[in-house]
Amino acid sequence: MIGAFTGEQAETRYLAAYDEAARHWPVPVRDLDVPTRFGPTRVRASGESGPALVLLPGIMGTSLSWYPHVAELAGRHRVYAVDTIGEPGRSRQTAPVLTNDDCAQWLTDVLDGLGHDQVRFAGVSRGGWLALNLAIRAPARVAGVTAIEPAGFAHIGSGFILWSFGEMLRWLRPRAPEDVRRVLRPLLFGGLRYRAHHPPQYLFTDDELRAITAPTRIVLGERSVIHRAREVAARIGPLNPLVDVEVVRHATHALSLQRPELVTRRILDG
Repeated sequence: MIGAFTGEQAETRYLAAYDEAARHWPVPVRDLDVPTRFGPTRVRASGESGPALVLLPGIMGTSLSWYPHVAELAGRHRVYAVDTIGEPGRSRQTAPVLTNDDCAQWLTDVLDGLGHDQVRFAGVSRGGWLALNLAIRAPARVAGVTAIEPAGFAHIGSGFILWSFGEMLRWLRPRAPEDVRRVLRPLLFGGLRYRAHHPPQYLFTDDELRAITAPTRIVLGERSVIHRAREVAARIGPLNPLVDVEVVRHATHALSLQRPELVTRRILDG
């Protein structure tokens, strides 16, 4: 029940690709290994002043997936980009994460290790789910959330898997964006040799969404494959006036890659 690479060679190759990608981080950075009850968590800290902002990647994305956004974000925030525990990256899982409460406890431990009582969060896909999950279970630790295409509103099935393979094929094209070719592509393909163990899929209830007390922005792709974006917006609107939902026309689940400038603006807008 603990995530790990399939073998030593796979891990060595992946970490070499990770370190090479990390060299292209566009702003000064300090790597931190924050102790938690689930294992040491790698956090990349950038920006010298401003409110604290924790960045949570999509599944298998690592902290480095924030490469296109971090320069602008670090200009206004003390930014902490996190490698999710139990996924490929430089965090090292030592205990299983079995429940949604465990997910929240892990992030609480990260905040304790960073010395922050309360921070803003931005998360993509599973990272957005993690941020919303913490806002529900430990509201005192969350000053605000920007969730980009978060999970938690419909069961994710074979359609997402097929879509993911299609995206991977597009990333192999020579004309793929530079940040995809330089940073994301080698990490994604290396991460396929990592066996992750996550808690079962969990869908947020109406009562949980009503319980969010921090200002929250959820940004959805109109053509998402993990939920019906307009149905999600129609559901959340009457539940909680603190949760604003935006549906981006023509965008898919890869919203943060398709519209990086929009995602950065939404995070800065809070």
